[in-house]
Amino acid sequence: MAFESLSDKLQNIFKGLRGKGKLSEADVHEAMKEVKMALLEADVNFRVVKQFVKSVEERAVGEQVMNGLNPGQMVIKIVNEEMTALMGSETTELALQPGKQITVIMMAGLQGAGKTTTTAKIAGKLKLKGKKPLLVACDVYRPAAIEQLKINGEKQQVEVFSLGTDHKPVEIAKEAMAYAEKGGFNVVILDTAGRLHIDEDMMQELITIKESMTVHQTLLVVDAMTGQDAVNVAKEFDSKVGVDGIVLSKMDGDTRGGAALSVKAVTGKPILFVGMGEKLSDLEQFYPDRMAGRILGMGDVLTLIEKAEQSLEMDEKTEREMAGRLKKGKFDFNDFLESMKQMRNMGGLGSILSMLPGIGSKMGDISSMVDDKQLKQTEAIVLSMTPQERSNPKLLNPQRKFRIAKGAGVDIAVVNRFIKQFEQSQKMMKQMPGLMGKKGRGGFRLPF
Repeated sequence: MAFESLSDKLQNIFKGLRGKGKLSEADVHEAMKEVKMALLEADVNFRVVKQFVKSVEERAVGEQVMNGLNPGQMVIKIVNEEMTALMGSETTELALQPGKQITVIMMAGLQGAGKTTTTAKIAGKLKLKGKKPLLVACDVYRPAAIEQLKINGEKQQVEVFSLGTDHKPVEIAKEAMAYAEKGGFNVVILDTAGRLHIDEDMMQELITIKESMTVHQTLLVVDAMTGQDAVNVAKEFDSKVGVDGIVLSKMDGDTRGGAALSVKAVTGKPILFVGMGEKLSDLEQFYPDRMAGRILGMGDVLTLIEKAEQSLEMDEKTEREMAGRLKKGKFDFNDFLESMKQMRNMGGLGSILSMLPGIGSKMGDISSMVDDKQLKQTEAIVLSMTPQERSNPKLLNPQRKFRIAKGAGVDIAVVNRFIKQFEQSQKMMKQMPGLMGKKGRGGFRLPF
């Protein structure tokens, strides 16, 4: 999980500050010395770390903080504010042209950074917002890239424009614009070629496209797992081609977080999106304050709520019926399957737990308990039941359980254990009717 190591270290440092009734300058200095080491180990740019620590210390040793009712908490608040400022303070949206005017977005990045997949992810996001995007295959050096864009475009139900590998990228881009004007598209996204490393040919190709047509946004996709290398790549692209925004891919991997904390301070360019998985829906708007909250173990409840709301695909009538069943303790296996589906849409149980306040530092322990294989096994058990059995768990006699175990490919003991746990969950739901929220009124249904 992104930032897990950094988050653990920072939370341990701040635990010591919280425990002190009063803070001295020496306490703050010592804590910030440890913060500095943690950030450097997370591959944050050295100059950025130096300035960050200086800014925090200057604010933290003030009389108001040192003599406050909870000085340790005040220092953490300052760290949170400075970290948010480091990443850009305000959320930056894609700048789209008004009305029916076509917005041209050029995607750039090194090979392997996830540029082509990210291009399709952004198209999907724009489609959900009511836009009509056109994906354009400008990578003429790698036929697999064209095919990949076509497959992903089909999955997102977004049209892909391609002239194969026999034309120059700038010609393809111009033809795509003419096609977009005729077809009523209002966003054109150019998927340009990536290389294994920065070279003059690649840069010149991007410059030529920008000189021959109006490109409203140039987005650079960088691999968050490469740390400072990602920041250096961003700096190089911006100086030679000009970049309007950054997309950090692979933020769900074992990344140290240095790129997210350095790229805005070093390049001056905002982070627009972060890729949090391989699925085409796994692209999140970048919110500096929410990311700072995740890093400091404060959770990210707002993003969790947004994910929950997006995953609610039931109509209000179905939701009301489910709410009524839950309150009466009649949560059946059909409801369980629906909850499993919503949990997957939200990125899985591990992703959900990581956004809850105070959970970050315990994610190592939780990860060992969250067994995806077991969750799939449980789902197989439910899918091996008949529709009648799912609606009425009381029908599950020993003979039926044996049949279900055989269908799911598990031992009968596994089926018995799951049914017992399910019955206990039903009792818990009956005792906790407040778990249900109403759509559109600030509440959301827990997906498990």
